[in-house]
Amino acid sequence: MFRGRNVFLVVVVVVVEVVVVVVVVVVVVVVVVEVVVVVIVVVVVVVVVVAVVVVVVAVVVVVVVVVVVVVVVVVVVVVVVVVVVVVVVVVEEVVVAEVVEIVVVVVVDVVEVEIVVAVEAVVEVVEVVVVVVVVVVVVVVAVVVVVVVVVVVVVVVVVVLVVVVVEVVIMIIVVVVVVVVVVVVVVVVVVVVVVVVVVEEEEEEEVVVVVVAVVVVVVVVVVVVVVVVVVVVVVVVVVVVVV
Repeated sequence: MFRGRNVFLVVVVVVVEVVVVVVVVVVVVVVVVEVVVVVIVVVVVVVVVVAVVVVVVAVVVVVVVVVVVVVVVVVVVVVVVVVVVVVVVVVEEVVVAEVVEIVVVVVVDVVEVEIVVAVEAVVEVVEVVVVVVVVVVVVVVAVVVVVVVVVVVVVVVVVVLVVVVVEVVIMIIVVVVVVVVVVVVVVVVVVVVVVVVVVEEEEEEEVVVVVVAVVVVVVVVVVVVVVVVVVVVVVVVVVVVVV
């Protein structure tokens, strides 16, 4: 009777130890999941910040290019105006000299020809300036569009990659937890069967204690190995994502 009671107490102790081990495994898995979630959130935040910085830099570059284009256009216009004024002044001086020396009709004809040539030159310069400005604006718009498209594509790819990695990590953790639970249940069943068989065969109580102790050690080793494997897998996945 006392032997049966002692065996029952040993079985109860084994069951309690197995339950404690399962609880520890669950706590460790929860902590690992929280760490993975925090790391993933940090990676997403870094990616978003980098994308925003890229967009801001692109906008600044566009603004600088536009300012440079405007300055160039203003300088060209000023140069053209100065050239036109100088040409007009020179023409007027020539006209005055020719008024003194040549007939009035000839002077009028010369002035008209010079004015027409000057106007045509100014028109050509203005056309060239307009073409240059249009080309620069088109190039700037194209660059902005390309930069925005690249940023959007990078953000989408990173978000998809993070989602896929999160799903893989969750699946791995679920599989490992299921395996641990199955192993623990099997070990508990084996312990109970061994204890029952030993008791029925009226073996010594010390043999029961030794068997129970060996089984408990095996359970602890299995659980520790599984937890280490889970941590290593999660760390490798996180490192791959960050890199």
